[in-house]
Amino acid sequence: MNKTLLILRHEFLHTIKRKGFITMTLIVPLVALLAIGVIQLVSGIAEPTVEITTIGYVDESGGFQQYTSQGNITLVRFDTPEDATKAMVNNDIKEYFVIPSNYASTGVINRYTLEKQIAAPPATTTAIKNFISSNLLAGKVPPATIDLIEAPLNLVTTRLTETGAVALEQGGFGNLIIPGAFSILLLLAIIFSSTYLLQGLVEEKENRLIEILLSSVSARQLLTGKVLGIGAAGLVQVGVWVISMPLLLSLASSTFGGFIGTIQLPANFLVLAVVYFILGYSFFAVLSASIGAISSNSREGQQLIAIFTLPLLIPLWFMSLLMLLPNNPIWVVLTILPITAPVEVMLRLGISDIPAWELAASIAVLGLSIIGVLLLTIRVFRTYLLMYGKRPGIGEIFRSLRNG
Repeated sequence: MNKTLLILRHEFLHTIKRKGFITMTLIVPLVALLAIGVIQLVSGIAEPTVEITTIGYVDESGGFQQYTSQGNITLVRFDTPEDATKAMVNNDIKEYFVIPSNYASTGVINRYTLEKQIAAPPATTTAIKNFISSNLLAGKVPPATIDLIEAPLNLVTTRLTETGAVALEQGGFGNLIIPGAFSILLLLAIIFSSTYLLQGLVEEKENRLIEILLSSVSARQLLTGKVLGIGAAGLVQVGVWVISMPLLLSLASSTFGGFIGTIQLPANFLVLAVVYFILGYSFFAVLSASIGAISSNSREGQQLIAIFTLPLLIPLWFMSLLMLLPNNPIWVVLTILPITAPVEVMLRLGISDIPAWELAASIAVLGLSIIGVLLLTIRVFRTYLLMYGKRPGIGEIFRSLRNG
Protein backbone atom coordinates (compact mmCIF):
# COMPACT_ATOMS: atom_id res chain seq x y z
CA MET A 1 0.00 0.00 0.00
CA ASN A 2 1.19 3.54 -0.76
CA LYS A 3 2.95 5.12 2.24
CA THR A 4 0.77 8.23 2.01
CA LEU A 5 -2.36 6.07 2.21
CA LEU A 6 -0.96 4.22 5.21
CA ILE A 7 -0.41 7.51 7.06
CA LEU A 8 -3.85 8.73 5.96
CA ARG A 9 -5.50 5.57 7.28
CA HIS A 10 -3.63 5.74 10.59
CA GLU A 11 -4.46 9.43 11.19
CA PHE A 12 -8.10 8.92 10.21
CA LEU A 13 -8.64 5.97 12.55
CA HIS A 14 -6.67 7.61 15.36
CA THR A 15 -8.72 10.81 15.09
CA ILE A 16 -12.20 9.25 14.95
CA LYS A 17 -11.38 7.18 18.03
CA ARG A 18 -10.61 10.27 20.12
CA LYS A 19 -13.18 10.86 22.86
CA GLY A 20 -13.21 14.57 22.09
CA PHE A 21 -13.92 13.93 18.42
CA ILE A 22 -16.75 11.48 19.13
CA THR A 23 -18.27 13.82 21.72
CA MET A 24 -18.13 16.85 19.44
CA THR A 25 -19.60 14.91 16.52
CA LEU A 26 -22.57 13.45 18.38
CA ILE A 27 -23.30 16.15 20.94
CA VAL A 28 -24.71 18.65 18.44
CA PRO A 29 -27.52 16.50 16.97
CA LEU A 30 -28.14 14.77 20.31
CA VAL A 31 -28.50 18.04 22.22
CA ALA A 32 -30.84 19.39 19.52
CA LEU A 33 -32.91 16.21 19.62
CA LEU A 34 -33.02 16.30 23.43
CA ALA A 35 -34.08 19.95 23.40
CA ILE A 36 -36.95 19.19 21.00
CA GLY A 37 -38.10 16.32 23.22
CA VAL A 38 -37.89 18.32 26.45
CA ILE A 39 -39.75 21.30 25.00
CA GLN A 40 -42.44 19.01 23.59
CA LEU A 41 -42.79 17.27 26.97
CA VAL A 42 -42.93 20.50 28.95
CA SER A 43 -45.40 22.13 26.56
CA GLY A 44 -47.64 19.07 26.86
CA ILE A 45 -47.64 19.18 30.67
CA ALA A 46 -47.59 22.84 31.58
CA GLU A 47 -50.18 25.27 30.33
CA PRO A 48 -48.77 28.71 29.57
CA THR A 49 -49.59 31.21 32.31
CA VAL A 50 -50.24 34.85 31.50
CA GLU A 51 -49.41 37.31 34.26
CA ILE A 52 -51.83 40.22 34.47
CA THR A 53 -50.37 43.51 35.66
CA THR A 54 -52.64 46.00 37.39
CA ILE A 55 -51.98 49.70 36.90
CA GLY A 56 -53.99 52.52 38.45
CA TYR A 57 -54.97 55.83 36.90
CA VAL A 58 -56.61 59.06 38.02
CA ASP A 59 -58.77 60.85 35.45
CA GLU A 60 -58.77 64.58 36.30
CA SER A 61 -59.58 65.49 32.69
CA GLY A 62 -62.69 63.34 32.35
CA GLY A 63 -63.79 60.99 29.62
CA PHE A 64 -61.25 58.20 30.10
CA GLN A 65 -63.31 55.26 31.30
CA GLN A 66 -63.30 52.68 28.49
CA TYR A 67 -60.69 50.27 27.13
CA THR A 68 -59.25 49.49 30.56
CA SER A 69 -58.01 46.09 29.38
CA GLN A 70 -54.82 46.46 27.34
CA GLY A 71 -53.32 43.05 26.64
CA ASN A 72 -51.76 41.73 29.85
CA ILE A 73 -52.29 45.06 31.63
CA THR A 74 -55.49 45.99 33.45
CA LEU A 75 -56.15 49.63 34.35
CA VAL A 76 -58.08 50.51 37.54
CA ARG A 77 -59.57 53.97 38.06
CA PHE A 78 -59.04 55.93 41.31
CA ASP A 79 -60.74 59.16 42.34
CA THR A 80 -57.65 60.93 43.72
CA PRO A 81 -53.86 60.56 43.53
CA GLU A 82 -53.86 59.93 47.27
CA ASP A 83 -56.09 56.88 46.84
CA ALA A 84 -53.85 55.58 44.04
CA THR A 85 -50.71 56.15 46.11
CA LYS A 86 -52.19 54.24 49.06
CA ALA A 87 -53.12 51.32 46.77
CA MET A 88 -49.62 51.27 45.28
CA VAL A 89 -47.99 51.27 48.72
CA ASN A 90 -50.24 48.38 49.74
CA ASN A 91 -49.19 46.48 46.56
CA ASP A 92 -52.75 46.52 45.20
CA ILE A 93 -51.43 48.10 42.02
CA LYS A 94 -47.95 48.16 40.53
CA GLU A 95 -47.97 51.85 39.58
CA TYR A 96 -50.37 54.58 38.53
CA PHE A 97 -50.60 57.60 36.25
CA VAL A 98 -52.56 60.83 36.37
CA ILE A 99 -54.32 62.45 33.42
CA PRO A 100 -54.33 66.13 34.43
CA SER A 101 -57.18 68.50 33.69
CA ASN A 102 -55.11 70.39 31.13
CA TYR A 103 -54.10 67.22 29.24
CA ALA A 104 -55.88 68.32 26.05
CA SER A 105 -53.59 71.36 25.77
CA THR A 106 -50.32 69.92 27.13
CA GLY A 107 -50.43 66.19 26.34
CA VAL A 108 -48.60 65.52 29.62
CA ILE A 109 -49.26 62.32 31.60
CA ASN A 110 -47.74 62.00 35.08
CA ARG A 111 -46.60 58.48 36.01
CA TYR A 112 -45.79 57.31 39.56
CA THR A 113 -43.93 54.15 40.56
CA LEU A 114 -41.97 52.71 43.50
CA GLU A 115 -39.21 51.36 41.26
CA LYS A 116 -36.06 53.19 40.20
CA GLN A 117 -36.13 53.21 36.40
CA ILE A 118 -34.38 54.96 33.57
CA ALA A 119 -37.54 54.89 31.46
CA ALA A 120 -40.98 53.34 31.56
CA PRO A 121 -41.16 49.73 30.30
CA PRO A 122 -42.24 49.56 26.64
CA ALA A 123 -45.27 47.40 27.50
CA THR A 124 -46.48 50.00 30.02
CA THR A 125 -45.93 52.88 27.61
CA THR A 126 -47.83 51.07 24.86
CA ALA A 127 -50.74 50.22 27.19
CA ILE A 128 -51.11 53.83 28.39
CA LYS A 129 -50.82 55.21 24.84
CA ASN A 130 -53.47 52.83 23.51
CA PHE A 131 -55.75 53.54 26.47
CA ILE A 132 -55.52 57.29 25.91
CA SER A 133 -55.92 57.19 22.13
CA SER A 134 -58.82 54.69 22.26
CA ASN A 135 -60.79 56.86 24.69
CA LEU A 136 -60.08 60.01 22.71
CA LEU A 137 -61.40 58.38 19.54
CA ALA A 138 -64.31 56.50 21.11
CA GLY A 139 -67.58 57.47 19.45
CA LYS A 140 -65.80 59.50 16.76
CA VAL A 141 -64.47 56.71 14.55
CA PRO A 142 -65.43 53.02 14.13
CA PRO A 143 -63.77 50.50 16.51
CA ALA A 144 -61.90 48.91 13.59
CA THR A 145 -60.28 52.26 12.85
CA ILE A 146 -59.20 52.54 16.49
CA ASP A 147 -57.53 49.13 16.21
CA LEU A 148 -55.68 50.26 13.08
CA ILE A 149 -54.50 53.43 14.79
CA GLU A 150 -53.13 51.44 17.72
CA ALA A 151 -51.39 48.93 15.40
CA PRO A 152 -51.16 50.63 11.99
CA LEU A 153 -48.57 48.32 10.42
CA ASN A 154 -48.28 44.57 10.01
CA LEU A 155 -45.65 44.45 7.27
CA VAL A 156 -45.43 41.21 5.26
CA THR A 157 -42.57 41.03 2.76
CA THR A 158 -42.63 38.69 -0.23
CA ARG A 159 -39.55 38.14 -2.34
CA LEU A 160 -40.00 37.93 -6.11
CA THR A 161 -37.72 36.53 -8.79
CA GLU A 162 -36.46 38.61 -11.70
CA THR A 163 -39.40 37.28 -13.76
CA GLY A 164 -41.90 38.56 -11.20
CA ALA A 165 -42.85 35.15 -9.77
CA VAL A 166 -42.85 34.42 -6.03
CA ALA A 167 -39.39 33.10 -5.08
CA LEU A 168 -39.21 29.63 -3.56
CA GLU A 169 -36.65 30.83 -1.01
CA GLN A 170 -37.99 33.73 1.03
CA GLY A 171 -35.92 35.91 3.34
CA GLY A 172 -36.40 36.57 7.04
CA PHE A 173 -34.69 36.01 10.34
CA GLY A 174 -35.52 32.30 10.21
CA ASN A 175 -33.17 31.88 7.26
CA LEU A 176 -30.22 33.00 9.39
CA ILE A 177 -30.67 30.43 12.16
CA ILE A 178 -29.29 27.35 10.40
CA PRO A 179 -26.42 29.10 8.52
CA GLY A 180 -25.52 31.06 11.65
CA ALA A 181 -25.43 27.94 13.82
CA PHE A 182 -23.54 25.98 11.21
CA SER A 183 -20.96 28.75 10.75
CA ILE A 184 -20.08 28.36 14.43
CA LEU A 185 -19.93 24.57 14.11
CA LEU A 186 -17.81 24.89 10.96
CA LEU A 187 -15.43 27.20 12.79
CA LEU A 188 -15.10 24.70 15.64
CA ALA A 189 -14.59 21.78 13.23
CA ILE A 190 -11.81 23.62 11.38
CA ILE A 191 -10.10 24.67 14.60
CA PHE A 192 -10.35 21.23 16.21
CA SER A 193 -9.16 19.37 13.12
CA SER A 194 -6.21 21.72 12.66
CA THR A 195 -5.42 21.44 16.35
CA TYR A 196 -5.37 17.63 16.14
CA LEU A 197 -2.84 17.90 13.32
CA LEU A 198 -0.72 20.39 15.24
CA GLN A 199 -0.76 18.35 18.46
CA GLY A 200 0.12 15.15 16.63
CA LEU A 201 3.12 16.71 14.91
CA VAL A 202 4.45 18.40 18.03
CA GLU A 203 4.04 15.23 20.14
CA GLU A 204 5.86 13.13 17.53
CA LYS A 205 8.56 15.77 17.42
CA GLU A 206 8.91 15.90 21.22
CA ASN A 207 9.22 12.14 21.66
CA ARG A 208 11.51 11.81 18.61
CA LEU A 209 9.04 9.54 16.81
CA ILE A 210 9.25 11.90 13.86
CA GLU A 211 12.84 10.78 13.23
CA ILE A 212 11.68 7.19 12.77
CA LEU A 213 8.85 8.27 10.48
CA LEU A 214 11.08 10.40 8.26
CA SER A 215 13.51 7.50 7.90
CA SER A 216 10.72 5.57 6.16
CA VAL A 217 8.66 8.24 4.38
CA SER A 218 9.37 11.61 2.78
CA ALA A 219 8.28 14.90 4.29
CA ARG A 220 5.77 15.34 1.46
CA GLN A 221 4.21 11.90 2.08
CA LEU A 222 4.04 12.50 5.84
CA LEU A 223 2.43 15.93 5.46
CA THR A 224 -0.04 14.81 2.79
CA GLY A 225 -1.09 11.72 4.72
CA LYS A 226 -1.65 13.63 7.95
CA VAL A 227 -3.59 16.47 6.31
CA LEU A 228 -5.82 14.10 4.32
CA GLY A 229 -6.36 11.66 7.18
CA ILE A 230 -7.43 14.23 9.75
CA GLY A 231 -9.35 16.12 7.08
CA ALA A 232 -11.31 12.97 6.21
CA ALA A 233 -12.21 12.57 9.88
CA GLY A 234 -13.33 16.18 10.02
CA LEU A 235 -15.40 15.68 6.88
CA VAL A 236 -17.17 12.77 8.58
CA GLN A 237 -17.96 15.09 11.47
CA VAL A 238 -19.33 17.82 9.20
CA GLY A 239 -21.24 15.19 7.22
CA VAL A 240 -23.04 14.02 10.35
CA TRP A 241 -24.06 17.61 11.12
CA VAL A 242 -25.14 18.38 7.55
CA ILE A 243 -27.26 15.21 7.31
CA SER A 244 -28.84 15.72 10.74
CA MET A 245 -29.82 19.37 10.16
CA PRO A 246 -32.68 18.82 7.68
CA LEU A 247 -33.96 15.89 9.78
CA LEU A 248 -33.92 17.90 13.02
CA LEU A 249 -35.45 20.92 11.27
CA SER A 250 -38.26 18.76 9.88
CA LEU A 251 -38.89 17.21 13.31
CA ALA A 252 -38.92 20.60 15.04
CA SER A 253 -41.22 22.05 12.38
CA SER A 254 -43.74 19.21 12.66
CA THR A 255 -43.60 19.38 16.46
CA PHE A 256 -43.83 23.13 17.05
CA GLY A 257 -44.78 24.68 13.70
CA GLY A 258 -45.10 28.46 13.94
CA PHE A 259 -41.84 30.36 13.51
CA ILE A 260 -39.78 27.17 13.24
CA GLY A 261 -41.91 26.12 10.30
CA THR A 262 -40.71 29.19 8.37
CA ILE A 263 -37.03 28.26 8.67
CA GLN A 264 -35.55 27.33 5.32
CA LEU A 265 -32.20 25.96 4.24
CA PRO A 266 -30.65 27.95 1.38
CA ALA A 267 -30.72 25.88 -1.80
CA ASN A 268 -26.94 25.59 -2.13
CA PHE A 269 -26.21 25.54 1.59
CA LEU A 270 -25.47 21.83 2.06
CA VAL A 271 -23.10 21.66 -0.90
CA LEU A 272 -21.24 24.84 0.02
CA ALA A 273 -21.00 23.75 3.67
CA VAL A 274 -19.02 20.66 2.64
CA VAL A 275 -16.95 22.56 0.03
CA TYR A 276 -15.92 25.29 2.45
CA PHE A 277 -15.09 22.84 5.19
CA ILE A 278 -12.73 20.99 2.85
CA LEU A 279 -11.11 24.21 1.64
CA GLY A 280 -11.08 25.91 5.03
CA TYR A 281 -9.67 22.88 6.79
CA SER A 282 -6.99 22.35 4.12
CA PHE A 283 -5.88 25.96 4.39
CA PHE A 284 -5.59 25.94 8.17
CA ALA A 285 -4.21 22.39 8.25
CA VAL A 286 -1.16 23.29 6.17
CA LEU A 287 -0.68 26.39 8.33
CA SER A 288 -0.85 24.18 11.42
CA ALA A 289 1.70 21.81 9.90
CA SER A 290 4.11 24.70 9.37
CA ILE A 291 3.64 25.86 12.94
CA GLY A 292 4.03 22.31 14.22
CA ALA A 293 7.34 22.00 12.34
CA ILE A 294 8.86 25.14 13.88
CA SER A 295 7.36 24.77 17.40
CA SER A 296 9.53 23.27 20.13
CA ASN A 297 6.55 22.15 22.27
CA SER A 298 2.77 21.82 22.18
CA ARG A 299 2.07 24.93 24.25
CA GLU A 300 4.12 27.11 21.96
CA GLY A 301 2.33 25.66 18.93
CA GLN A 302 -1.09 26.43 20.42
CA GLN A 303 -0.12 30.04 21.01
CA LEU A 304 1.13 30.48 17.45
CA ILE A 305 -1.87 28.85 15.75
CA ALA A 306 -4.22 31.16 17.66
CA ILE A 307 -2.78 34.09 15.68
CA PHE A 308 -4.15 32.53 12.49
CA THR A 309 -7.41 31.06 13.80
CA LEU A 310 -8.67 34.21 15.55
CA PRO A 311 -9.48 35.93 12.21
CA LEU A 312 -12.01 33.15 11.61
CA LEU A 313 -14.13 34.88 14.27
CA ILE A 314 -14.21 38.25 12.49
CA PRO A 315 -17.46 37.54 10.57
CA LEU A 316 -19.18 36.56 13.82
CA TRP A 317 -17.98 39.72 15.56
CA PHE A 318 -19.60 41.89 12.88
CA MET A 319 -22.69 39.77 12.22
CA SER A 320 -25.04 42.55 13.39
CA LEU A 321 -23.51 44.94 10.85
CA LEU A 322 -23.85 42.26 8.17
CA MET A 323 -27.58 42.05 8.92
CA LEU A 324 -28.01 45.84 8.77
CA LEU A 325 -25.75 46.44 5.73
CA PRO A 326 -25.76 43.19 3.73
CA ASN A 327 -24.48 44.85 0.54
CA ASN A 328 -21.47 46.62 2.03
CA PRO A 329 -18.25 46.00 0.00
CA ILE A 330 -16.42 44.87 3.15
CA TRP A 331 -18.37 41.59 3.07
CA VAL A 332 -17.09 40.92 -0.44
CA VAL A 333 -13.54 41.28 0.89
CA LEU A 334 -14.22 38.90 3.79
CA THR A 335 -15.87 36.44 1.39
CA ILE A 336 -12.78 36.28 -0.82
CA LEU A 337 -10.15 36.54 1.92
CA PRO A 338 -9.04 32.92 2.61
CA ILE A 339 -8.71 33.32 6.35
CA THR A 340 -12.34 34.51 6.81
CA ALA A 341 -14.11 33.01 3.78
CA PRO A 342 -15.49 29.76 5.32
CA VAL A 343 -17.43 31.45 8.12
CA GLU A 344 -18.34 34.58 6.14
CA VAL A 345 -19.91 32.61 3.28
CA MET A 346 -22.02 30.54 5.68
CA LEU A 347 -23.38 33.68 7.36
CA ARG A 348 -24.08 35.51 4.09
CA LEU A 349 -26.04 32.55 2.75
CA GLY A 350 -28.63 33.13 5.48
CA ILE A 351 -28.81 36.91 5.09
CA SER A 352 -28.58 37.72 1.40
CA ASP A 353 -27.74 36.31 -2.00
CA ILE A 354 -24.07 35.86 -2.88
CA PRO A 355 -23.29 36.56 -6.55
CA ALA A 356 -21.87 33.57 -8.41
CA TRP A 357 -18.69 35.48 -9.28
CA GLU A 358 -17.96 36.09 -5.58
CA LEU A 359 -18.35 32.40 -4.76
CA ALA A 360 -16.17 31.46 -7.73
CA ALA A 361 -13.51 34.00 -6.72
CA SER A 362 -13.65 32.89 -3.09
CA ILE A 363 -13.22 29.21 -3.95
CA ALA A 364 -10.45 29.97 -6.48
CA VAL A 365 -8.50 32.18 -4.04
CA LEU A 366 -8.85 29.59 -1.29
CA GLY A 367 -7.63 26.85 -3.63
CA LEU A 368 -4.63 28.87 -4.82
CA SER A 369 -3.82 29.86 -1.23
CA ILE A 370 -3.82 26.21 -0.18
CA ILE A 371 -1.41 25.32 -2.99
CA GLY A 372 0.90 28.24 -2.16
CA VAL A 373 0.92 27.58 1.57
CA LEU A 374 1.39 23.86 0.95
CA LEU A 375 4.53 24.44 -1.13
CA LEU A 376 5.95 26.70 1.59
CA THR A 377 4.95 24.21 4.30
CA ILE A 378 6.84 21.39 2.57
CA ARG A 379 9.99 23.55 2.62
CA VAL A 380 9.47 24.38 6.29
CA PHE A 381 8.90 20.68 6.97
CA ARG A 382 12.16 19.67 5.38
CA THR A 383 14.14 22.38 7.15
CA TYR A 384 12.77 22.54 10.68
CA LEU A 385 10.89 19.33 11.47
CA LEU A 386 13.98 17.67 12.96
CA MET A 387 15.19 20.86 14.65
CA TYR A 388 14.86 20.82 18.45
CA GLY A 389 15.30 23.42 21.14
CA LYS A 390 14.83 27.08 20.28
CA ARG A 391 12.15 28.07 17.77
CA PRO A 392 13.55 29.83 14.66
CA GLY A 393 12.76 33.52 14.25
CA ILE A 394 10.66 34.97 11.45
CA GLY A 395 13.70 36.38 9.67
CA GLU A 396 15.46 33.04 9.76
CA ILE A 397 12.39 31.26 8.38
CA PHE A 398 12.09 33.69 5.45
CA ARG A 399 15.77 33.33 4.67
CA SER A 400 15.43 29.55 4.66
CA LEU A 401 12.43 29.68 2.36
CA ARG A 402 14.21 32.07 -0.01
CA ASN A 403 17.38 30.00 -0.11
CA GLY A 404 15.51 26.67 -0.29
